[in-house]
Amino acid sequence: MKITKLETFLVKPRSLFLKAHTDEGPVGLGEPILEGRALTCAQAVAELEPYLRGQDPTRVVHHWQAMYRHAFYRGGPILTSALSGVEQALWDLTGKAVGMPVYRLLGGPTRDRIRMYGYAGGNTPEEAANSAREQVRRGYTALKTGVYGGRPARIVESPGFVERARAIFAAMREAVGPEVDIAIDFHGAISPQASAALIKALEPYQPMFVEEPVQCQNVDVLARLARKTHIPIATGERIFTKWGFREILEKHAASILQPDLSHAGGIFECRIIAGMAESYYAGIAPHCPLGPIALAACIQLDASIPNFLIQEGSAFGVGYLKDPFVLKNGYIETPQGPGLGIELDEDALADKIVREPEKFWVNPQTYDPDDGSVVDW
Repeated sequence: MKITKLETFLVKPRSLFLKAHTDEGPVGLGEPILEGRALTCAQAVAELEPYLRGQDPTRVVHHWQAMYRHAFYRGGPILTSALSGVEQALWDLTGKAVGMPVYRLLGGPTRDRIRMYGYAGGNTPEEAANSAREQVRRGYTALKTGVYGGRPARIVESPGFVERARAIFAAMREAVGPEVDIAIDFHGAISPQASAALIKALEPYQPMFVEEPVQCQNVDVLARLARKTHIPIATGERIFTKWGFREILEKHAASILQPDLSHAGGIFECRIIAGMAESYYAGIAPHCPLGPIALAACIQLDASIPNFLIQEGSAFGVGYLKDPFVLKNGYIETPQGPGLGIELDEDALADKIVREPEKFWVNPQTYDPDDGSVVDW
């Protein structure tokens, strides 16, 4: 079996799907997307195609090394996102070639079900409590929320901002009780000073983890925050390859890693990251706010590693996959099909393909309403 063509297409609401075609018929699926940079990623995939054309897709690690190292300029979100989606498709083809799920090729399943978390929140305690209850009614046993302080956070925050954020989280905890896990995502948009105050205020409610309490560029700052609290610190969605995660583990800056399998280098690279994390007693909670192909890749990893914690993902594939994922009692059953274990529903997908790229989703632009300065979204 040889690769003949790489085909990418934009898919609503904000995905880039990849099909790796072969001369023997099987097609490998991947999701080589960076949010807001889909067209750039599509071009990056096109630049990888000449190398892959005519190659045996089952030499996954060899091809990864060639595409990564021959770029000379290594890493970065665009290259590794394009490489990640291509690598997912190579694993999909390899699994189809031998009739096995990818997780069996990675050593076999370590679990039968994959725990998922849903999203909840609101601008008032009442809204947030109702949102949390609704997610539990949908079948989730774990939730993730954000910081709702009424406005973008400042470098040094007022007691009022911290109290509003605390009250909203407290309302969610009271609404769903102590057995439902609630994580909170600071989204890298909070300063170290404000983040420390918020974490201290949230500690009595035992968040499952605090995600991206600060931007990931300065690992020492993250490590100092981690040492100040017993709440687990999580990070990783904007970190790429095993080399990016090394310093975080060495400095004990986070005890939960969140590599994104469509950004960090793909399935096997994240398997390596999970192995590194295991040696530091850290858990893995893959980042995945993307489409169902990315989620399918994550599930293959989740099923194969011993230190999996929980999986992000809301795109279960209804209207995209012939057999969408099904949430039951907070879990998705481990898929049994070959490769990634999914098949696109081409008929349902037809009206979701974007024909006008200029109208495709881009990252939101956000500004402080008080002074007009740029803020993180």
